Amino acid sequence: MKLQWQIFMAFFRIGIFGFGGGPSMIPLFHLEAVKRYQWMDEQQFSDVLAIGNTLPGPIATKMAGYIGYRVGGVSGAINAVLANIVPSIIAMIIMLTLLSTYKDQSWVAGMGQGVLPVVVVMMAKLTWDFFNKSTTSLGWIGTLLIVSISLIAIVGLNLHPALLIVSLLIIALSRSEKTTPETLLADKTSTEKES
Repeated sequence: MKLQWQIFMAFFRIGIFGFGGGPSMIPLFHLEAVKRYQWMDEQQFSDVLAIGNTLPGPIATKMAGYIGYRVGGVSGAINAVLANIVPSIIAMIIMLTLLSTYKDQSWVAGMGQGVLPVVVVMMAKLTWDFFNKSTTSLGWIGTLLIVSISLIAIVGLNLHPALLIVSLLIIALSRSEKTTPETLLADKTSTEKES
């Protein structure tokens, strides 16, 4: 029961504080799943994020559903998704009622403008963290090359990010090392040491 409560609180906090939609919630997912509860490590979070971005639908519900399932099974997935979306539903009802009542007031316009800089900082921090992680595994040249290609593809050629992510996944899978008995033994030994 304690685990289900932790799942609920983690995704409820994300739902409450995730202003600006799915992408602005990603740093909050990272905070809860990797930093606070340590349900997954950086690499696993990156994988979930990459795969979640290639699938249709809102990233927030996909990540909540997967992480909740991974941590607490089917009930964890349902718990996480509901905890993540219910605050938004309630907030939308309240905010739309307030906006329609006070739409001509200057403080209404200031609310949205005040939140945007915070979202920008959160996204920049997560981007920097991923960039540093990439330089560790790919090196500076590899990271800058992929960043440059991604920037050209997404901004210059207006390609959907999912196409780029799928392409990079295919390249990574096709270039992965061949599995040999030695690598399997090394993986098993390192897993046993971690346990």
